[in-house]
Amino acid sequence: MKKLIILLLLGVGISCQKPEPRGPVVKRSGQFLKKSSVRNKAIQEKQEEKILAIIEKDSLREYHTSSNGFWYTYEEKNEKDTLKPDFGDVVYFKYDISTLEGKPIYTKKEIGYQEYKMDKEDLLSGLRLGLKLMTKGETVTFYFPSSVAYDYYGDENKIGHYIPIRSTVTVDSIKFNSNKKNNKQLFKQ
Repeated sequence: MKKLIILLLLGVGISCQKPEPRGPVVKRSGQFLKKSSVRNKAIQEKQEEKILAIIEKDSLREYHTSSNGFWYTYEEKNEKDTLKPDFGDVVYFKYDISTLEGKPIYTKKEIGYQEYKMDKEDLLSGLRLGLKLMTKGETVTFYFPSSVAYDYYGDENKIGHYIPIRSTVTVDSIKFNSNKKNNKQLFKQ
């Protein structure tokens, strides 16, 4: 009987110890992220090649390369005004979206007149960055690879996954933060 009690106490003592955590069942090697990165780079390169081929064929316009990964050309340039929108400024503009070849996806009429408070509201990243390059009265055509357009998700309507787009934007006016405008004018003098 004593042996049975000792065995029971020994069993209870062993079962009261903290359990050891199990190691992971599946070890991840990072292969998914590596493959995804390689695929995305290939998609980006292919889209850039397509955009550059379109630009190369257009000898009538001068194109600029943005440090943010897109290209643009001025349809109408404003040489008089040099103030460009910045954080908190309100930009009033119209734009359209088409395929790289110019087939309309969304017209200016469908999109409507836009009012955008710079960097304080959601907007297509390429368009947000493009507006920072523009002044009042300018019209610019942008060529956006999908990485600065709708990327993997598309717009869940007319634009699918990984689709590069062309957009022509016209800035009608800019409402500058009054302090900033006054400061910029002081620095010009």
